[in-house]
Amino acid sequence: MNQKNQCNQHAPWNKGKLIGQKLPLKLKEIWAIRIRLQMSQNIREQALFNLAIDSKLRGCDLVKLKVCDVAQGGRVSSRAMIMQQKTHRPVQFEITEQTRDSLANWINHAQLKADEFLFPSRIHDSPHLSTRQYARIVEHWVMSIGLDPAAYGTHTMRRTKATLIYRRTKNLRAVQLLLGHTKLESTVRYLGIEVDDALEISEQTEI
Repeated sequence: MNQKNQCNQHAPWNKGKLIGQKLPLKLKEIWAIRIRLQMSQNIREQALFNLAIDSKLRGCDLVKLKVCDVAQGGRVSSRAMIMQQKTHRPVQFEITEQTRDSLANWINHAQLKADEFLFPSRIHDSPHLSTRQYARIVEHWVMSIGLDPAAYGTHTMRRTKATLIYRRTKNLRAVQLLLGHTKLESTVRYLGIEVDDALEISEQTEI
């Protein structure tokens, strides 16, 4: 099967929508969404949001995670590894304490078993949350804090922590490993860092 079709065998969820590089969230935007989810006591979406940020996974991999991918013996792990659907290569990710807590709350609340999908679909014909449903949830998150949904999407969640890590460390190789990219050039293009770095240098150069 063509790799482009592996993440979604049906019509792409973003067909007919504005496409392009999706913006990552800023720290204040991450916390704004977290606070709204906490206030609404939406345990499922708190877990989904925090794991999406930490894992840096593509939507097609995130929605297919099972409980056993992130938890062993009833305890959420601090690290996890999965096989990426697009590249068929393994990628590791960290699960921070805040994310572990939200995942444990969700797993207990939903009474999920080890072999069950971490985010079951609420639609009967799908065993797990679909990429289309996930995209709608992300759209709701960004709109809830006043952001333009056309500028953000599921790749926003994948790019956010990777972008923050790069800006803090400038360690491109580390970000490449975290994103599971096979080539460094892919990471450069994905983050758009050449343009960002060039503009930053230009802004610091007074004439």
